[in-house]
Amino acid sequence: MSHGLLRKCFNGVAVKRLSAVEVDPSRSHQHELNGVNGLKEILGPEKRCNIPTIFVWLGDEQDGITEEGFLTWYDARSNHPTRSEYRLYFPSTAVLNLASAGDPVFIATRPDGSIMVIITKAGSTMENQLLWLFDLPNLPESDGEITQTNQKFDVKQINYDVSGQTDFAVRYILEELGLEPEEPETDYLDLMLSRFGSNFPRTIEFSSFARETIPDVSPKDDPDGTLLSWINQEELLFRRLERHVVADRLEKGFIDTEGADINGFLKFSLSVQNRRKSRAGLSLENHLEEIFKIIDIPYARGKITENRQKPDFLFPGVVEYHNPQFPASKLIMLGAKSTCKDRWRQVLSEAARIKTKHLLTLEPGISQNQTTEMRSSSLQLVLPRELHQTYRPEQQSWLIDLNGFIDLVKKRAG
Repeated sequence: MSHGLLRKCFNGVAVKRLSAVEVDPSRSHQHELNGVNGLKEILGPEKRCNIPTIFVWLGDEQDGITEEGFLTWYDARSNHPTRSEYRLYFPSTAVLNLASAGDPVFIATRPDGSIMVIITKAGSTMENQLLWLFDLPNLPESDGEITQTNQKFDVKQINYDVSGQTDFAVRYILEELGLEPEEPETDYLDLMLSRFGSNFPRTIEFSSFARETIPDVSPKDDPDGTLLSWINQEELLFRRLERHVVADRLEKGFIDTEGADINGFLKFSLSVQNRRKSRAGLSLENHLEEIFKIIDIPYARGKITENRQKPDFLFPGVVEYHNPQFPASKLIMLGAKSTCKDRWRQVLSEAARIKTKHLLTLEPGISQNQTTEMRSSSLQLVLPRELHQTYRPEQQSWLIDLNGFIDLVKKRAG
């Protein structure tokens, strides 16, 4: 099911690595990007001044800033009869000040005529994710010493879309950029309101409701596809209910006896963001637990191992884990994190008897540096099969899917 999420946000993109003369003030004050002639494909041949632009810097973890500004696109030799020399001028911004030589810069045009300039750390997970999102080739590896002033952009029109269950990955990356494309309304708002009212139910109740609305999937036949279908459906239903609840609250306004209730508004906004984050992790655990129940796999969820640690899932159970006579070779633990970031290290101390830890995540395109570190820490990453394609080929051979993990649990139990 393709909702055209990418095309709703962008209609063209170009990428290259930044050179020293473009970002190092001690080398140049030109405020221009080099190798831009190819940008005519997405910016056109005509001069454009003060193009509304959002500059975005995305580093590690939650290290990111956004700043409004403008770009100017022009031909410096427009009066020459045979030559052209296009330039893309940018002002000083905090985003550009954070960039280093070798970092990738993405110039993305939007349907409303504005531009988004995205810079991320070289070799980062975000670089991987954006290259996959825009279906761009991997950039040459960078050692931070790129100095060529003639390095060209790879340019692509966005007249395609990623379809199928990777809609989840597309939505995930767009939200990392601060974008929330409007999606088709679901048909379940009236049913949700009749069951829950204008309130958010407990996550376990909402996860169950989401599964009810798509009965034609089978964890026994396709655990990977089923998990993503349930996750996708719950996300769509939650956002629909959220829009209703938030709109109702905004209509009431934020006014107190002294006028505008700024603190009330900020508190409400923060609660919306926190609810999204906490619900996503619990939702993943809820759906995994339902799959394990249906497939009839013995497990324990959220039970204490050592030092008050509580791994998300233990197989075959916590009694076996604490029984010193039960072979450690038959024990398996599974962490479940909708996003990894640097939090994957938390699972390493959650079950001392188990040498190799398993972690299921929904995060697309984690960087090769991160997955290499995971392997060296005896952590095995598990992802739904459809998300494997967001990783580089050299990473995919190491990944396992949910079906493979279930087979491993059954084999150990036997």
